[in-house]
Amino acid sequence: MRKQIPNIITLLNLFLGCLAIVSCFQFGTVASISETGDMLIEIPEKLYLASLLIGLAAVVDFLDGYVARLMNVPSEMGKQLDSLADVVSFGVAPACIVYQFLRLALANDVNALSTNSWLFAPAFIIPMAGAYRLARFNLDQTQSTYFKGVPIPMIGILTAVFPLIYWQPSYGIISKLLLSPLFWYGYIIVVSYLMVMTRPMLALKSLAGKKKLFIPLGIVLLEIVVSAIFFKWYAIPFGFIGYCIVSLMYPKTITQ
Repeated sequence: MRKQIPNIITLLNLFLGCLAIVSCFQFGTVASISETGDMLIEIPEKLYLASLLIGLAAVVDFLDGYVARLMNVPSEMGKQLDSLADVVSFGVAPACIVYQFLRLALANDVNALSTNSWLFAPAFIIPMAGAYRLARFNLDQTQSTYFKGVPIPMIGILTAVFPLIYWQPSYGIISKLLLSPLFWYGYIIVVSYLMVMTRPMLALKSLAGKKKLFIPLGIVLLEIVVSAIFFKWYAIPFGFIGYCIVSLMYPKTITQ
């Protein structure tokens, strides 16, 4: 039973991911009319809950590996189970968020009633890319101290923050951007590529001996803290961009 504790935690990650998927499709789209007579499209209220569930799944995802190492009960089954859970919680669930945003973005079009539902389907390229990346990770023994491509949990957390950004008081241009189909199609391409690419990316758990990275990572951390204070949820995309920049600037240091 002791060996199964990390696996039970991993299954909790999967459970939260499933709840996040359900939350994405509850109560449909809410539409209202502004004072000027224009239609305002609002994202489903439960999409906010999906973001929080994905965030909680990320915490659980960290805990299962930590508990396995703490109890000294790592296993090949646990590794495979973790990947399966990650595909759901950080691949399929975030893709459902993108699906809903695409649905709302295309609903703003004058021909919305004739919009083909296949236009929403590209959202699911994200879990496809994530599944490919996880399968490659499980077979690649060289990624013990660094990653090849961006880990799928980071993409999941990044995607999950967009409903939270949309709901908080924000700049008008950001709200318009999040209701642009072109933004979401571009986002799908970029994050999918970041996952399947083979360039070395920093694994934060393996910073020992990499002193050259302390200063740039310190700058990224400061950026996240300042962003969190003044811009709240914007801290996550700012931090993600900083992580990518640091990783791409120091490939040799990362792989040493």
